[in-house]
Amino acid sequence: MKTNKKLKVVFMGTPEFAVASLQAIFENGYEIGAVITATDKPSGRGLKATFSAVKEYALANQLPILQPEKLKNPEFLAQLEAINADVFVIVAFRMLPEVVWQMPKKGTFNLHGSLLPDYRGAAPIHWAVINGETETGVTTFFLKQEIDTGEIIFQEKENILADDTTGSLYERLMHKGANLVVKTLEAIENENVKTFPQAEKLQEKSAPKLFKEHGLINWGKSAREIHNLVRGLNPFPCAYSQINGKSYKILKTQIVTDTEKQLEIAEIYTDQKTFIYIGTANGVVSILELQAEGKRKMNVKDFLQGNKI
Repeated sequence: MKTNKKLKVVFMGTPEFAVASLQAIFENGYEIGAVITATDKPSGRGLKATFSAVKEYALANQLPILQPEKLKNPEFLAQLEAINADVFVIVAFRMLPEVVWQMPKKGTFNLHGSLLPDYRGAAPIHWAVINGETETGVTTFFLKQEIDTGEIIFQEKENILADDTTGSLYERLMHKGANLVVKTLEAIENENVKTFPQAEKLQEKSAPKLFKEHGLINWGKSAREIHNLVRGLNPFPCAYSQINGKSYKILKTQIVTDTEKQLEIAEIYTDQKTFIYIGTANGVVSILELQAEGKRKMNVKDFLQGNKI
């Protein structure tokens, strides 16, 4: 694609979330000096090398690719310096050493999936849903040494709907973020950037990396907390619990408001045909969709046809 912009960009990112931003930069005519992404990983029975989503897009559009194992490798730093980019754009990539992010003359900025300073960390979209937030957004900011703390360039808000999962919210923020990246590049190109420092809060909401143990449902919590956990971990890494001694991913739930039956914590109540209710510390949760290990996901009616509780 013929470029029509003054800025030369180096883009760094790995997952699908980053592809939308890379595509927006490319389609808006910016020169992309290099796309930097994760190294290929072996997967499957044949341990065939698999590419990151960002690499797939770069290959399809004949963009130059670098995949350094170590970001302080002298050979990689020399390659990066030789590109002579004006700005580095970071979307869902690993932490950069100072020698890298200080390299471009117009700076290095990051797209983050929250309204900073809230939800700094690796999983901002998940934690916003898990915590029952009704609003989040996207932020672009210039990098500094402490993670997710740099001066803010732009922010845009996004409502979190009552039936949102991390998957549905991720999709909207991915595209909203891509537009914000282009808006940020245009401001840098036009030398019209006015940054502001992140607000200092006594209690900041954090977004640490998620592990499998975060998904284990504690039925001693409230129905609302459990429902939000299920939403926040869908589609990955998924909430889970034991039913009849077997582990199941719990993919979709509903808070029950129309039952007079009182259930103890973790007590199961079902008609064996259409519903599974489980008691919590405050309220009742209805399981709508679940998945046994090694099986396909099923709605509750299909599950109960072949499984008695």
